[in-house]
Amino acid sequence: MANYRIWAPWRLPYVKDASKDTDEGCIFCTAPAENDDRKNLIVHRSERCFVILNKFPYTNGHLMVAPYDHLATLPELDAETVAEMMGLAQRAIVVLDEAYGPQGYNAGLNQGRIAGAGFADHIHLHVVPRWAGDTNYMPVVADTRVMPQSLEDSYDALEGKF
Repeated sequence: MANYRIWAPWRLPYVKDASKDTDEGCIFCTAPAENDDRKNLIVHRSERCFVILNKFPYTNGHLMVAPYDHLATLPELDAETVAEMMGLAQRAIVVLDEAYGPQGYNAGLNQGRIAGAGFADHIHLHVVPRWAGDTNYMPVVADTRVMPQSLEDSYDALEGKF
């Protein structure tokens, strides 16, 4: 049996940054502060929260809704911020339906490192479009995802749609 390797060097920055969970290393704090939405993949800003493409997505169009406030848990957020997060998640599904036509969604919070949060000190909501054909063997056997569209093209497809 042949021994194959699929290299995923794009994951190295994620692996190296996984331990950076401080105010200065938190992407949910630094990205909106830079005011360069295209570079930081922020597709929409609201009063309390913003919508950003995941740089290490599970599928194309994988979005995250995050509050501007650097808070770790859902109970720490005030009711208005939670309402805005959920409203943006609803809007994200509408936008993704129009842009990509997925057949389903995963949406959820990974609160705490043990739950899978890469940035455990800043709560954020994932909205992940899903298709019948996206459940292939790559994530299972190689911890690798096959992405048919670049992040820049995903940004262009979603920017301005909110």
